[in-house]
Amino acid sequence: EVQLVESGGGLVQAGGSLRLSCAASGFTFDDYTIGWFRQAPGKEREGVSCISSADGSTYYADSVKGRFTISRDSAKNTVYLQMHSLKPEDTAVYYCAAAAHSPSYYLLHHDVEFDYWGQGTQVTVSS
Repeated sequence: EVQLVESGGGLVQAGGSLRLSCAASGFTFDDYTIGWFRQAPGKEREGVSCISSADGSTYYADSVKGRFTISRDSAKNTVYLQMHSLKPEDTAVYYCAAAAHSPSYYLLHHDVEFDYWGQGTQVTVSS
């Protein structure tokens, strides 16, 4: 059974930090690009970041560039999203997803290309 399980969300003040984790199982982790997406109330889901399984190349949405860092640990089948300098507009449910494609900005903007999704973890940033 394919599973992607997010953890690490919570409530944090503006300017604070959180680290999200995405633990994967049930598929060959190293064959997939892993992405992070988020969806705020009343808004469409947006791509945040994705990371390659092959060379570790990373892509970020402009809104998080310089503040968020994505990384992966193949030994643990886990991808992390380290978030710094959080803003109230970062408040959303964060999802991780897996795609059998190379990472790219195109992939970040086309979530239909992702095959597997987690259930999400809530991140709330207070002002």
